[in-house]
Amino acid sequence: MANLTIRNIDEELKTSLRVRAARNGCSMEQEVREILRRAVLPPVADSSFVERIRARFVDLKVDALPIPKRRPARVPRAPAR
Repeated sequence: MANLTIRNIDEELKTSLRVRAARNGCSMEQEVREILRRAVLPPVADSSFVERIRARFVDLKVDALPIPKRRPARVPRAPAR
């Protein structure tokens, strides 16, 4: 991991960062890392539920799965008296 030192930050900005970090339940350092990450890195594309399921089972050879033989339908019994 690399270190980064930022000098000459005015008090108002520092206070705003401290308040924002507290609101998000993290340290000022973590809050700044998150702000930089969002500003610099490309956004992570959220895949839909269907895409995540499809990706999970992409290697499954559906045609190779055994298909059980069908059985005759059950005949309902007359209700007991």
